[in-house]
Amino acid sequence: MSEIFDETRALFDLPEGIIYLDGNSLGPLPRATAGRVASCVTEEWGKLLITGWNRAGWMEMPRRIGDRIGRLIGAEPGTVVMGDTLSIKVYQALASALELRPGRRVILSDTGNFPSDLYMADGLVRTLGDGYALRTVAPEDVEAAITPDLAVLMVTEVDYRTGRRHDMARLIEKAHGAGALVVWDLAHSAGALPVDLAGAGADFAVGCTYKYLNSGPGGPAFIYVAPRHADKVRPALSGWLGHQAPFAFDLDYRPGDGIERMRVGTPPILQLAALEASLDIWDRIDMHDVRARSVELCEAFIAGVEATCPTLTLGSPRNPDERGSQVSFRHPEGYAIMQALIARGVIGDFRAPDTLRFGFTPLYTTLADVEGAVMALSGIMATDGWDRPEFKARAKVT
Repeated sequence: MSEIFDETRALFDLPEGIIYLDGNSLGPLPRATAGRVASCVTEEWGKLLITGWNRAGWMEMPRRIGDRIGRLIGAEPGTVVMGDTLSIKVYQALASALELRPGRRVILSDTGNFPSDLYMADGLVRTLGDGYALRTVAPEDVEAAITPDLAVLMVTEVDYRTGRRHDMARLIEKAHGAGALVVWDLAHSAGALPVDLAGAGADFAVGCTYKYLNSGPGGPAFIYVAPRHADKVRPALSGWLGHQAPFAFDLDYRPGDGIERMRVGTPPILQLAALEASLDIWDRIDMHDVRARSVELCEAFIAGVEATCPTLTLGSPRNPDERGSQVSFRHPEGYAIMQALIARGVIGDFRAPDTLRFGFTPLYTTLADVEGAVMALSGIMATDGWDRPEFKARAKVT
């Protein structure tokens, strides 16, 4: 199995001397991306101009690439479309799900969810008024909080801070039994572990592509709608490209067929081109191999850190079946420790209030990287190498 990951590592442009454990925030640059984007700029935009929408297939890119991502998340063909940002897709999915459950007004989520998802839900219920409410509970209490008044359960499968993983099939079964729908955020799942949306009976799912899928900063998001809902949902954001016939310039909105209706604005062609180059790498591998390698890397890192850094506390589930492809350790000086680690060439990130977070991406992360990261971290902790003013000065992005 390791041979395939030796091959995929060679397909990334990784800076010399850097151990990169932050692919769960921003994936590194695939070597083919620059050429693919340059070709899109010079050969398509430059030479075809506006005819590129037809001649270069730009208009079909959101569906074509959506199907390629669909393979990674267990979605049926024709059920995933690209475009816009993850927050917009969260809003779309949540609003559409609420409309499918008239008479119910409660959205349930958990306090470990990414704040932006909760902000979108809170903004939506404030707009709707009329008794709509967002209810949050601790991640471990979600299943028990599914009650008959629930309209929509909205959860991120893998907790952005701790890596804790929800049981997708179990929560869907419980929510459906209570008559509710479920919206999944796959931001830390897509490209990190096998997902089976169709097999689990998912209703809606959304996700970004700039993390494990390596589409670059600000890369486009995706949305999934189960086939049983696709021709019934009313898109809350009735964008021009979600119209059944955009170039009829009809003043009355008529939703497109199936997943097409979840398109909103003009797709970001250059970033979709970058994503397409990355997906060429993903086409080579099986997600179950990725998962097995991920567990191996994470387990080695946990063992190494716990053996050499006794003042760091594991903040992720110890059981690999209960976490994604990331590991978190906690310390009151977590921010300064991470800055000291980055200064030594090991890049992870910090999540308030006290979490050092490390993402493990088998496509380019090796056991040698894990050993090097443990060595650097243990050296910092043994000497209090983090206790310097420059490591405590907070940057805008942590």
